[in-house]
Amino acid sequence: MRGAGGTSGGLGTFFGGLAMVIGGGYLLLSRVTVTSGYWQFGGRNAFGLSLLPLLVGVGFLFFDGRSRLGWGLASAGMLIILAGIIVNLNIFFAPTSLFDTLMILGLLAGGIGLVARSVRAMPKESRQPQ
Repeated sequence: MRGAGGTSGGLGTFFGGLAMVIGGGYLLLSRVTVTSGYWQFGGRNAFGLSLLPLLVGVGFLFFDGRSRLGWGLASAGMLIILAGIIVNLNIFFAPTSLFDTLMILGLLAGGIGLVARSVRAMPKESRQPQ
């Protein structure tokens, strides 16, 4: 019987490591707060300016649904808005005790190590006969 990833590593090691990675990842992500800020360009609110290509593109598309310029402007406008949302996110790590932080990072690092060990083929001399 083959192990994790078709190698001779152990399935128990793989699933144990995977559980550690999932647990550590969940605990880490549950302590992160994401907020959003104002769109600034030159010290002024720039959200309205980012809507301009989208609105002009939609106008062209209402006039002619096959307009390449309309599709290009509408697509560029949507990408500008999406990029603006992502760029203006503020991400904070909530205050957490040192013990909790070390446990979270230990779970992640240990789990990644166990998963990596389980998918690596074992040397032939260390394999037990079946």
